[in-house]
Amino acid sequence: MGSIGILIIRLVIGILFIGHGAQKLFGWFGGHGLQGTGGWFDSIGIKPGVTMALVAGLVELVGGVMFAAGLLTPLAAIMIAGTMIISIVKVHGSNGLWAQANGYEYNLTLLAVAIGIACIGPGKYALDSVLF
Repeated sequence: MGSIGILIIRLVIGILFIGHGAQKLFGWFGGHGLQGTGGWFDSIGIKPGVTMALVAGLVELVGGVMFAAGLLTPLAAIMIAGTMIISIVKVHGSNGLWAQANGYEYNLTLLAVAIGIACIGPGKYALDSVLF
């Protein structure tokens, strides 16, 4: 049952990160695409904005696919964790912990899940288990 639980966690978190990457890259799911996200990145000091939006979108999309599939899970977790650390530092950290004040509560939760899965492993229903 433990591997099924880990699979559920990996799928939910991975799919959410795929969605966030698609928002940045393509403007899907209510996102603003590269130009809109890049402009916002510029406004918060992440420059060059469009280039960094491309990098962030690719890291979230690819990291999400890898995490959901359980492929190179430690690397996927680092990709997810890295985007959450940057989000906490550049966007949410100054607002305190709680999400209702646009704080970093949700980002910290995703960071903990990614690192936790990296530490315990992706479970038997993962490409890592088949390939390695």
